[in-house]
Amino acid sequence: MLSRQFLRENPDTVREALTNKGVDVDLDRILDVDEEWRALKSRGDDLRHERNQVSSRIGELKADGKEAEAQEAIERSQELKAELNGIEERADELEAELESSLLELPGIPHESVPVGADESENVELRREGFDDLRDLPGTLVPHYDLGEDLEILDFDRGSKVAGAGFYVAKGDGARLEHALIQFMLDVHREQGYHDVFPPLPVNSASMRGTGQFPKFTEDAYRIEGDNTEPYDDDDLWLLPTAEVPVTNLHRDEILLDEDLPLKYQAYTPNFRQEAGEHGTETRGIVRVHQFNKVEMVNFVKPEASYERFEGLVDEAEEVLRRLELPYRVLEMCTGDLGFTQSKKYDLEVWAPADDMEGGPDEGGRWLEVSSVSNFEDFQARRAGIRYREEHHESADFLHTLNGSGLAVPRVVVAIMEYYQNDDGTVTVPEPLRPYMGGIEVIEGHEAVGETKLGGD
Repeated sequence: MLSRQFLRENPDTVREALTNKGVDVDLDRILDVDEEWRALKSRGDDLRHERNQVSSRIGELKADGKEAEAQEAIERSQELKAELNGIEERADELEAELESSLLELPGIPHESVPVGADESENVELRREGFDDLRDLPGTLVPHYDLGEDLEILDFDRGSKVAGAGFYVAKGDGARLEHALIQFMLDVHREQGYHDVFPPLPVNSASMRGTGQFPKFTEDAYRIEGDNTEPYDDDDLWLLPTAEVPVTNLHRDEILLDEDLPLKYQAYTPNFRQEAGEHGTETRGIVRVHQFNKVEMVNFVKPEASYERFEGLVDEAEEVLRRLELPYRVLEMCTGDLGFTQSKKYDLEVWAPADDMEGGPDEGGRWLEVSSVSNFEDFQARRAGIRYREEHHESADFLHTLNGSGLAVPRVVVAIMEYYQNDDGTVTVPEPLRPYMGGIEVIEGHEAVGETKLGGD
């Protein structure tokens, strides 16, 4: 969140950020509330000072036998107390409104972020892996059809056991997901990451700390609470991303300079209702309600955060480079930046099975597999995460960054489509073969049961 001092000193910067991010907040109201709150606090301080002076005089007046003047002082003290109580009550109301309103203000975009209205104005920075594309079949089968043909993806049974938007990976499909998870974790360990396996439920305080609350509740799965707003800090939710529990590991803590940069990685399943996504595709595993992901979270000193940001992008890209999957890097414009981020790059892998004619410029599709974000001190202020240079020095808010390394189902889609062969099999990328017992080609499985699900 933004500090009150920053808001007071930079209202035009905040107003510009609201416009560029497309966030509708009554900033004038927030500024008015803050001004009234400060005036009341100042008036309250004056009243307390006067009351202390009056109270000290009462004893002196009584000792001197000046009962009438002492009674006047007592009455004045009572008047001051009544006025002070009213001021404090109003100040508490304004304080609560101000704290709630500050949670509605987005992070300020970094000066280098391009201004744009929506995703159509994102900037493609580079493409990788297109200079030496493998030979692809003349006709490519989309992953959802190929997965069913090979009996490695089962959408009907996923819907049967959990509902629409869930799937079952079977046989070599399941092994491929497990292999990708372990491969990604190993790559990031080489890059200096410490492993964390956090709880899958997270409380409302954690969701608030990373910025999912109060604005993005519609996409979250609530598993405990009274189903009313505002949410209690003890209410539980299925995590939408490991960013939430891993960042909140150090909520309300002070780290030391020697701890930083601190790099965590966490594999978790993630749960999202995608309630705000309308008109998006429902076939296959590109957009599902439960998906596996390896997340990288960094805690750094402010002066190092943008150098670390570029390093984090490279660490996420390394997975795609080793898998030899074609991809591109996009810089998000302000309108597509997101509520919490100051700067963000997306890594998009190429899945070629849609309309191959013309190559990657006209055929296939881009699938986001990682968003690498710098939040500067936005999350740290919400979560109370600070650091000290030395034990005796004052603590400052650090910067947090994160990036997916990577979203597993979409990488599976890219592998199934890019490594597809003429005979309908799928070549396993070489780095994954040790994790799959040496399997080089996914040839599929026989269906189980007398008839396939849905048969007569």
